[in-house]
Amino acid sequence: MTGKDEPRTGPTGPFSRLRGWGGVTAMAAACAVTASLTLLPLSHSGKDAFGGEISGPGTTRGVQTRADNCTDPDASLRPSTADGRTIDRIKARGKLIAGVDQNSFQWGYRNPETRDLEGFDIDLVRAIAEDILGDRNDVIFRAIPTNQRIAALENDKVDVVVRTMTINCARLDQVSFSTAYFQAGQQVLAPKESTITGYNSSLAGKRVCTAEGSTAYEALEKQSFGSVFKDKHDGTDADEDLLTVPNQLDCLVRLQMGEVDAIVTDNALAAGQAAQDPAVELKGDKPFTTEYYGVATKKGADDLVARVNQVLVGYRAGGKDSPWMRSYRKWLQDGLPGITAPPVPKYRSN
Repeated sequence: MTGKDEPRTGPTGPFSRLRGWGGVTAMAAACAVTASLTLLPLSHSGKDAFGGEISGPGTTRGVQTRADNCTDPDASLRPSTADGRTIDRIKARGKLIAGVDQNSFQWGYRNPETRDLEGFDIDLVRAIAEDILGDRNDVIFRAIPTNQRIAALENDKVDVVVRTMTINCARLDQVSFSTAYFQAGQQVLAPKESTITGYNSSLAGKRVCTAEGSTAYEALEKQSFGSVFKDKHDGTDADEDLLTVPNQLDCLVRLQMGEVDAIVTDNALAAGQAAQDPAVELKGDKPFTTEYYGVATKKGADDLVARVNQVLVGYRAGGKDSPWMRSYRKWLQDGLPGITAPPVPKYRSN
């Protein structure tokens, strides 16, 4: 399940047959084949979901920062190559367990022909595995829904989550983050012929879809412009999962089926969806927020956070020929042109 390196696929490869309003639905169906692997139980000893002897990530405690005194959430621990309890556990296991997406085109998606996971986030996971374990293929990928990213870490299902996860103060009460590895922002995605023009009054009366637990949902809670974005039974077992959905790609399927009028999501994810489906586009000149993606770990796994930050130092280094820039050009440049460098890291002063 770790997969192999394959040439990029996209509009000129296997996905050329999946474009249009039916295209992403077909891709989603292909991805659903492996949905049963999502967050399979992981015992602290015995067999894992892949048939190997494995130990769980384990429990660590510590504090990066708290929401009630958080002033600079993007600041993380200083880089370090030192081992610690969490890294020792990963090395003893011989595999890094990474929570990722399997249906976000260009970020973390399952190639329908090769069945391998590919994308910008997947490249970063492999770089972390190579640094800690010496082999970029020493990874167990676990596909997790948007709304289970934090739970996967808290319940010891994964060591890291690398899944377009925005760093913010509220989440720092629950998990720890690396320095930022990508800058994104919230934007509206809608059909090209839609009267919606962006995150503004043109959303009034429109049905807007977001992923549960996303910063897009939080943004709409603060300012909805009269849009309809909550299901009647949100947060209960009876949740309809129509306007608020477990996986972000579900929103695009809802949009294609005419069940919603627009999506609010990270522009980075929306650009990938627009690349899959020529009938939709980003609305508005630019994102209405600025957000940074980080690698998330269990709260207090300071040795792993510092090690990931060390990996990111090397990943960013090299200018236009850095691993970060090579991955950007391979996966993201077509949909998000004009990026010339990764975000500059911020470190805590204490």
